[in-house]
Amino acid sequence: MKALRLTAAGLAAILLGSLAAATPANATTPSAAACATNPATPKRQFRAMWISSVVNIDWPSKASQTSPDRVAAQQAEYRGLLDLAERLHHNAVVVQVRPTADALWPSAYEPWSEYLTGVRGQDPGWDPLAFLVEESHRRNLEFHAWFNPYRVSMPAPGGAGADLGQLAPGHPARQHPDWTFAYPPAGVAGSRLYYNPGIPEVREFVQTAMMDAVQRYDIDGVHFDDYFYPYPSGTHQVPDDATFATYNRGFTDRADWRRDNINLLIQEMNSKIKAAKPWVKFGVSPFGIWRNASADPLGSDTTGSQSYDIISADTRKWIKQEWIDYVVPQLYWYIGQYPAADYARLVPWWAETVRGTRVQLYIGQADYKSGDPAYGPYWQNPRELSDHLTLNRSYPEVQGNVHFSAVQVRANRLGATDIYAAEHYSRPALVPAMPHLPAKPLLPPVVTRVARQADGVRLTWRQPADGKGPLGTATSYAIYRFDGTTLPGQCATADATHLVDTVRAASGGTQSWVDTSAEPGRRYTYQLTALDRTANESPTSPPAFLLR
Repeated sequence: MKALRLTAAGLAAILLGSLAAATPANATTPSAAACATNPATPKRQFRAMWISSVVNIDWPSKASQTSPDRVAAQQAEYRGLLDLAERLHHNAVVVQVRPTADALWPSAYEPWSEYLTGVRGQDPGWDPLAFLVEESHRRNLEFHAWFNPYRVSMPAPGGAGADLGQLAPGHPARQHPDWTFAYPPAGVAGSRLYYNPGIPEVREFVQTAMMDAVQRYDIDGVHFDDYFYPYPSGTHQVPDDATFATYNRGFTDRADWRRDNINLLIQEMNSKIKAAKPWVKFGVSPFGIWRNASADPLGSDTTGSQSYDIISADTRKWIKQEWIDYVVPQLYWYIGQYPAADYARLVPWWAETVRGTRVQLYIGQADYKSGDPAYGPYWQNPRELSDHLTLNRSYPEVQGNVHFSAVQVRANRLGATDIYAAEHYSRPALVPAMPHLPAKPLLPPVVTRVARQADGVRLTWRQPADGKGPLGTATSYAIYRFDGTTLPGQCATADATHLVDTVRAASGGTQSWVDTSAEPGRRYTYQLTALDRTANESPTSPPAFLLR
């Protein structure tokens, strides 16, 4: 079957028109904005799951450490998680690569993570981070590298606890014991080591250690979780009297000083990321309550713990100052009469907080609670998580979800994963574009052949002037399919109704993809768009017809 063929004049007209029409960071034209769309099949929605490495929660498994071929076992495990992500039409993964002041890559600054081999500091014999990024991109999944800034150890007996001597030989904390503190105090159950956020050299060091991965690997995002100053344990106080006396920078209130220490970490890290790689996104996943309205009129209608006070995280300020590109509050509570933290009260608060800023809002979902009797009767409702995603639709500021965590998503207790996937992730979706990140216009792809073959319909296309002159580089492609031979209207690609797949750009000029879901004997029309590194979308290609 022959595809629509273009004359040289026709191709030139398309290229010139695209240059005039395409805008670097806006994939939604005014006409598209007026299109009627299906809220169940959004064109753009961030969908991801957290993949935790600390204490081998998700990857790699503890069992893999003693496998006869540990590397092959760990790679197979990761590919299995990516299979799950693809099956659920996710478009990103958030992978923990620095769980406890260590590294899942050969770092010049910190030791190898014990969660790879079971031994602190032991070289695993390969570069896991390079593999993680490459395999994720092979599936056209964004890779967000998740770092924990200040945690140095996990509690004994499994972790080093408060004992510096139990850390890997040559560990920076052993070389600079004055950089650390134990909390709760040594000898108390749960004690562990932290880098002291109040010491300027510490802040500089942890940034340098994390930026090593940013600079050396092709990651798409930097991600922090909710651990900054340690969560309170009983009546124990963080032991930073001497630090405050030495480095107070004129602050007289220690709580304000601690918050400023974390503010500096966020602000400086964002600046360093953007200076090195302007396209790399920076996001934080804070505890779900900033402050309660009873303590601050700007706070939420809640009564739970306040991250502003207990871990010195002024998340609202980071949003208003636009020091981050996205925020993923951990709204790990149910919808219902729960005054401390009702999901239905917190979503509108976070939506209002990001409104008017360029910071994108995704919601952290508690898949780990679904079907677990320990969390009460509300979490025995198999529809609870799907109801969360339905509620999100009422707030256009909510642009996606991240699920905690991968093994819990895979467990699918009560069939909850199946339910929300069917009702909310039935079609692929593009990640939301970020107009404030630098971009160049993209030309539409040109389909050169559409042909039926034994395993489906093969599309072949080229990307004109890819990355040349004033044009951007195509990182991936979106493929839309329509029944019959038709000329799709301007609203045809406004949502994901006809989006059948997204694929990573291959090296070389010719691109190819097989539509394995095409039915024998049916006629189809295909259109493609090119997407750059930050998901800005080109105009659609001329339609390509499959006539038999």
